[in-house]
Amino acid sequence: MSVMNKLAESLPGRRAIIDRRQVADVLNAELVGLGDVMARRQAIVVTLREALAAGRREVSARLARNPTRGRDAVTAQAFLMDQIVRLLFDATVTHLYPVSNPTAAERLSVIAVGGYGRGEMAPYSDVDIGFITPYKPTSWTEQVIESMLYALWDLGLKVGHSSRSIDETMRMAKSDLTIRTALLEARFIWGDRGVYDECVRRFDSDVMQGTARSFVAEKLAERDARHKQMGDSRYVVEPNVKEGKGGLRDLHTLFWIGKYVNRVRTVAELVDVGLLTRAELSQFQRAENFLWAVRCHMHEISNRAEDRLTFDLQIEVAHRMGFVEKRGRPPVERFMHLYFLMAKTVGDLTGVFLAHLDDTMARKGRRYIPAIFSRPRKLDGFVLDRGRIAIPHDDFFRERPVRMIEIFALADKHDLQIHPNAMRALNRDAVLIDRKVRNDPEANALFMGILTSPRDPEKVLRWMNEAGTFGRFVPDFGRVVAQMQFDMYHHYTVDEHTIRAIGLLSRIEKGDLREDHPLGSAIITRINSRRVLYVAVLLHDIAKGRGGDHSLQGAEIAEKLCPRLGLTAAETETVAWLVRYHLLMSATAFKRDLADYKTILDFAEVVQSPERLRLLLLLTVVDIRAVGPGVWNSWKRQLLTELYDAAEEVIRPGHKQRGRQERIEEKRQKLSQRLGIGDKAFDKLVKHFPQSYWIAEPDHILEQNARHLLSAGQTGLSIEAQPYPERGATLVTVYAADHPGLFYRIAGAIHLAGGNIIDARIHTLKDGSALDNFLVQDPLGRRFDAPEQLARIKTYIEDALANRQKLLTKLDQRPLPRTRAEAFEVVPQVIIDNKASNRFTVVEVMARDRPALLLSLAFALFQSKTMVHSAHVATFGERAVDTFYLTDLLGGKLESKSRLATLERRLLDAADNRCGELLDVNNFAMSG
Repeated sequence: MSVMNKLAESLPGRRAIIDRRQVADVLNAELVGLGDVMARRQAIVVTLREALAAGRREVSARLARNPTRGRDAVTAQAFLMDQIVRLLFDATVTHLYPVSNPTAAERLSVIAVGGYGRGEMAPYSDVDIGFITPYKPTSWTEQVIESMLYALWDLGLKVGHSSRSIDETMRMAKSDLTIRTALLEARFIWGDRGVYDECVRRFDSDVMQGTARSFVAEKLAERDARHKQMGDSRYVVEPNVKEGKGGLRDLHTLFWIGKYVNRVRTVAELVDVGLLTRAELSQFQRAENFLWAVRCHMHEISNRAEDRLTFDLQIEVAHRMGFVEKRGRPPVERFMHLYFLMAKTVGDLTGVFLAHLDDTMARKGRRYIPAIFSRPRKLDGFVLDRGRIAIPHDDFFRERPVRMIEIFALADKHDLQIHPNAMRALNRDAVLIDRKVRNDPEANALFMGILTSPRDPEKVLRWMNEAGTFGRFVPDFGRVVAQMQFDMYHHYTVDEHTIRAIGLLSRIEKGDLREDHPLGSAIITRINSRRVLYVAVLLHDIAKGRGGDHSLQGAEIAEKLCPRLGLTAAETETVAWLVRYHLLMSATAFKRDLADYKTILDFAEVVQSPERLRLLLLLTVVDIRAVGPGVWNSWKRQLLTELYDAAEEVIRPGHKQRGRQERIEEKRQKLSQRLGIGDKAFDKLVKHFPQSYWIAEPDHILEQNARHLLSAGQTGLSIEAQPYPERGATLVTVYAADHPGLFYRIAGAIHLAGGNIIDARIHTLKDGSALDNFLVQDPLGRRFDAPEQLARIKTYIEDALANRQKLLTKLDQRPLPRTRAEAFEVVPQVIIDNKASNRFTVVEVMARDRPALLLSLAFALFQSKTMVHSAHVATFGERAVDTFYLTDLLGGKLESKSRLATLERRLLDAADNRCGELLDVNNFAMSG
């Protein structure tokens, strides 16, 4: 607990925030003539509300004048709250519940706990206070506490509160880690100082004595659990500034531990007890000040307590903190780059702090961090310190800088942790990695050994990145360290995404992901050069953030870097090709019709060799999976597998187009066995399924569709809606007679029912009917599978296909909710390609994703008198890319220049939402 309150002493111009004596005089004057308790209470609240509002305006103005001084802002906010609580306490005990001769039991101390206890409050943080009494509460103390709480609530404050005797406080602090931590930072605000001082003494003697070891262990376990809940990475692109990895709570945890173990009162005193150096203290204070500034701006922008730095907030905070465009990098990306560097600093401080703590305790014969089992004491000049590789003296890396690569190679080879003191030296000496070190054959061989390690390259490369060694040794990689990709698709910074992709590749190679990636796990054993693959994964996004085509620029970087790393000319050429075309396979699989043979031929013409195909498939898989959780799914696996198999048939010399039919036959047999309806009934059921249907849908969707058709019988229209947990969505299947306008009518009905289409598979069967699969969520990306939602979506589709105008007139009246995508600007694009398919005109539309986008596009296609034969809906965060295979109403390609120009204009209007909220309702209702 804090013994002294120095907030007021350290804050300049505090009376401009609130002059407590002046406000007290106003209160006393107003309350003298009021006899009614309720009237007095109301007068107190009114006066304090005005003082609080004025104080907040002053604190906000100070933050606006000094937008990077977060520490000043939170100190001022806490000071303001202190004065409000003091004024309220005095008014309550003087004018509402005065007691002339209080007994020993009628003593009351008001304390601040948690962050407020540290003297830190963001604008809309909770006001965490405690009421301490020497014994059980009396009726007087209960009246005072209740009155104060109601007044604080009436002021619009969110109050966290407790009311306990000293004995009860000690008892609960012993059993509850959260209460113990809160009391660790408790600070006297007002009331009886003697009660507070006794509580301080008892907390130290009854609770803290002899419990430091368990407290440290529990706080570290609590931190690990919190990190896991928040994504377990300090490089998520929408970080939680308070609770996330590398955030404020990590800094607080270090202070709590230091305070509990060494009884320090301030962060600066951690230097005195040897847990931080002065340089590290400066880093601590700089990171804390920055994070507090960010959090204060977030609260002010949101007008509430908001700790997740969302995309829309990032833009506003960057503007408020004075970031401007520089060298083509937008302000928001420069701001987030600094944010992630600060988060990295917090991680570095955590490591060295815990090492200091462990070393201090080891000297005392008791350690806080479990020791790794003992290993040899010497290792190629390095030393082993309790299972961690360390350096023998401070100049070890300066004597021979190649050791800064060697230490990681040894850590990988012998499965060792790196001592935090060595990590500190690496951070300090990384600048010594110059051109001579980069061109050193030994250093490059060591690096390649780490990158292609059969053990855990992800772990060791992340250590290299944390130490600053990675970016110095590979300067092009250094340019993407903490490089944010300002979009909703990528969950991590470029460096974190890359390191995760390498880790995924290693796990596939070891067979750990065979169930998720059976094809990748099978073909990785057949590649000719492991190092080509690993280097390609390392470099695939190396040119992000430079402007222009990062694939082309990355290929140029590969051509220069690979020889330095020891790759042959042939290997270098392959790596450069992989980086150049690393998006080709996903673009083809997800945005093109794989049943169209020309799609396969065009893809195979670029790939040309089975080895390149294998390498490209593996690179594509790890690139997609490393984007973030939930991005990979069975549909993507199905499409990539089909493209791989189809392309392999074309590329392999002397191989005819027969493998595809064999794969379809295999799917037919699996489906027949699962349905168990007999050969004759099965053949009748599936005889109208085209090749494209068998290719596009995974086995479990084929089975669901087949059971749907069996239950539908001879019905002309059948609709099924059922939860699809894998994507957190609902699978809506519509079987109906195909006709112009069918696609947009279904899309309109889904929108009217409150759904948003996130994926679609449109199939025209051989008998002229349509079998369409839609994945649907609500417009905010949540599940859409409540029983009433499923029933409503079926009813609305039926009504839409029956052309019941009384429902369709509601479409243009339905408001569209705001979505996270609105924080981004995506310039709509329409690409019309008559060469991509021999039978169809292929139209690709890119636009900002929004509810009803697909409906608007579908209506534009109907207006243009086209037939949609297949649709491929892909969403990459805020960017939607929808591809349509079209013909005119007679089944021919769209070739008239004027008609194509009209189609492009309508689609651009629809993509840019210039055609109105949805479409013209009367046209919608009348169409056919």
